[in-house]
Amino acid sequence: MGPSWWQILIVLVLFVLLFGRGKISDLMGDVAKGIKSFKTGLADDGEEKAEAGTAAAKTSDQKVIEHETPAPKPRSKPRARAPRKQKSG
Repeated sequence: MGPSWWQILIVLVLFVLLFGRGKISDLMGDVAKGIKSFKTGLADDGEEKAEAGTAAAKTSDQKVIEHETPAPKPRSKPRARAPRKQKSG
């Protein structure tokens, strides 16, 4: 059986009495600031990657590496296997 409404209400009242309304609002403000700074950090990372990509595309001194597939090696003949010794037993 889960907690009833009265039990939840009592826990909330105790929470407010222990921490006070000021501390709770300060805590929520700090959480909001953290979320905002996280989002701006993600946006800044995306902008830096985009700028790095466009800067790399603008350079005319890029080296091109040509890739050639290697020629297949000629297969050698399979080696003959030595006969196995039988166990005496």
